[in-house]
Amino acid sequence: MDDEASGSGGPARAEAGHGPLPAAPQTSPGGVIPGAGPSGKPGSRPTLKLREADPDDPPRYAPEWLQLREPADAAARAHDLLDPLRIRLANMPGRPGGVVVIHDLGCGTGSMGRWLAPCLDGAQHWVLHDRDPYLLHFAAVASPRSAADGTRVSVETRRGDVARLTPDALQGASLVTASALLDVLTREEVGTLAAACAGAGCPALLTLSVAGRVELTPPHPLDEEIAQAFNDHQRRDGLLGPDAVTAAAEAFSELGATVRLLPSPWRLGPEQAALTEQWLRGWVGAAVEERPGLKADADAYLADRLEACAAGELRVTVHHTDLLALCRPVGGAS
Repeated sequence: MDDEASGSGGPARAEAGHGPLPAAPQTSPGGVIPGAGPSGKPGSRPTLKLREADPDDPPRYAPEWLQLREPADAAARAHDLLDPLRIRLANMPGRPGGVVVIHDLGCGTGSMGRWLAPCLDGAQHWVLHDRDPYLLHFAAVASPRSAADGTRVSVETRRGDVARLTPDALQGASLVTASALLDVLTREEVGTLAAACAGAGCPALLTLSVAGRVELTPPHPLDEEIAQAFNDHQRRDGLLGPDAVTAAAEAFSELGATVRLLPSPWRLGPEQAALTEQWLRGWVGAAVEERPGLKADADAYLADRLEACAAGELRVTVHHTDLLALCRPVGGAS
């Protein structure tokens, strides 16, 4: 795999164990944690770096942002996709030593593993992929120690470009996972990912892709315009944004996979005020970056929404979609 060469001489292995994550969010001068919304120079996008980064690129996702959203992510993921996944994993041919090998793409600080590993029985080996060595460090040290039945969970990290995965890179994989990843890929990259999973004959569980719909209570006349501008921002530079799940479902289906889609919305109320505040700043900031003419109205809108949030009077539903693609096993029955 070419992108593995960009690491420090090969995959880094670590014993699974819990380690500390940052306790206090560190914001940019604009008050937004990197990853929650625009920061840096105008026109830039602070996203997970899937490709070679320029020196002037803005910050990647901050661990503080990933930590802040982790409880909402865990509550939102579609648990009803786990039963068909368990059945497929139990019946996959040629699992060496009975170990489930899971490749987590764009793993960030490892929240997918902390959620999923305790939901699955049997020994597991997680291969964590990300471009950011800082995030990989947190993912490795904070990985779960054991599966649902108490069997061992181990982990290794691979620094590299998840948009250029090949079936060879996934050789021996039992499962590919990702969280909040599809919407920062292009159509070509989604096709490459689907082809890699299909070529390796492993299922894919791809969670928390933005659906392009947001509901705020109480409503405000500017809600829809902000949402549309944000969605346009998500589609910059050929990225799929809210179109990602449809594109991924089509790509996997064309390769013979059985695809299931289920909603996985964030439901944010007074208990999630810190996350709601950061999400609001990022959501409105991206909309203004896309449509600068909104700035005056959007500034007033944001101030009103933040005041309501601080008072415990705002509720937000941010719609996402989870995708399970059951690719045909290689050399075995489906």
